[in-house]
Amino acid sequence: MDVGNLFLGIESLVPSVVRALRGTVVRGHRRRPNKLLELYDAEYSPRCRYIRETLTELDLDVVIYPMPWGGERFSSRLAKLGGKGEVPFLHDPNTGKCLDDAQAIADYLYREYGPEGQTVPSARIATSVLATALRGRRGVFGRGSKVPDQPVELYSFEASPYARIVRETLCEMEIPYILRNVGKGSGEAIEWLPPYFRLRLAKDYVPHTANRRKLQELGGKMQVPYFVDPNTELAMYESEKIQQYLRETYGA
Repeated sequence: MDVGNLFLGIESLVPSVVRALRGTVVRGHRRRPNKLLELYDAEYSPRCRYIRETLTELDLDVVIYPMPWGGERFSSRLAKLGGKGEVPFLHDPNTGKCLDDAQAIADYLYREYGPEGQTVPSARIATSVLATALRGRRGVFGRGSKVPDQPVELYSFEASPYARIVRETLCEMEIPYILRNVGKGSGEAIEWLPPYFRLRLAKDYVPHTANRRKLQELGGKMQVPYFVDPNTELAMYESEKIQQYLRETYGA
């Protein structure tokens, strides 16, 4: 990792600290949806952050339709579902449910897919607003792009500072993507080590969740962000490289 990428990651870590690392640890789920959930989302939105944290904690994947300021790519699609142009908006194709209130969405996800006996964490919107303010204009304004024929995929967990950088770029470019959540296992100390040390200190390391195991199989190590573009059969780590690729391949 180069110095520039390291600095970007440290800067992006501050919002995660403000949120007390919400969206890091997996609580688990009672069951997974058969069809991918759909979330109309803005990376900068405090209320959307709460839903992405919830999805990480429940270890659920989702298709993200980014809705930056000035972006209209998915407005008509959202309107057909009954949305009023506001985010977050969740569509669950498994049940037909559509919800446009953050607390209602979190409650629904826990009720429908969450583990038994787990309560829904509070939104704590005030700290989420502060986390957004700390990122300035990043991930806020639409810049336009070409749409991939097939959705790209991003292995991420909400509190990851390096994954956040890529999600901000995807939001600005209005590029739909499948978000594969790879939160850390609760009580699994080895999962908190940086990838460099984990590879050397725990050669027999087996990731805690199915997505983490899949990521290690695909890329050879458990590190985020990991980006997969089925349109070009390309896959890569490192946020700066992913950003550069997105701009060169799909930039307007």
